[in-house]
Amino acid sequence: MKPLILASASPRRADLLRQIGLEFAVKKAEVDETLDALRPLPEQLLELAMRKAWAAAEKRDCLILAADTVVLCDERIMGKPASSEEAREMLCRLSGCCHQVTTAVALLDLPAGRSCQALETTTVWFRELEPEEIESYLASGEPLDKAGAYGIQGWGAVFVKKIEGCYFNVVGLPLHRVGSMLRVLGHPVPDWWKAAGSNG
Repeated sequence: MKPLILASASPRRADLLRQIGLEFAVKKAEVDETLDALRPLPEQLLELAMRKAWAAAEKRDCLILAADTVVLCDERIMGKPASSEEAREMLCRLSGCCHQVTTAVALLDLPAGRSCQALETTTVWFRELEPEEIESYLASGEPLDKAGAYGIQGWGAVFVKKIEGCYFNVVGLPLHRVGSMLRVLGHPVPDWWKAAGSNG
C-alpha cells in the first residue's frame, strides 16, 4: 500500500484522518494562497488544493492529500484572519447571518500519474453575537488560525445555530469525500465496522 501524505499543517485535518483510522505522514505545503476576486472561486480553490499537493510531492511513491477551506459571507471571502482586528471584523459580519464553508480536496497518486478533486460546501447559521462574547472569544486566541475566525469544533460551537451539509467540512475536511476519493485511487479506508459487527 502506498504511504499517504497529508499536505497540511492543520492539526484539525490530521485529527479527522486519524478519526477514520488512516495512517499518514504530514508535510506542510508552502504555496501562495492569494485568491483573485475576478476568477470563479471554486476553480481557484481546486487549483490551490492541487498546487498544495504538488508542493508536498517529495517522494514519487506516495499518495498526497491536500485541501483548502474558505468561508464566504455576503460574497466576501474570509480566510484566516491576519490580526485580532480582522478576526473581530469577521465575527461581527458573521453574527446573525448565514455563510458558506467550502473546502476543495485534491488527491494525487504520483506512481500511477492519477489525481482526483472534489468540492464540498456547507451552510452555517450564526446566532446574534454580543460584543462582549466576541471580545472574550478573541482573547482565547482560538479564532486566529481558522478560516472565518471561528472553530466549530471548539469554543466557537456556541455561536452556531444550525448547519446544512457536512459538519466535518466546517472543521476542515469532508471525510465522506476523502473516503470516496481514496477508494477511487485504490487506497483502502479502514473497515473497522465490519470487524466490530462480526464480534457482535
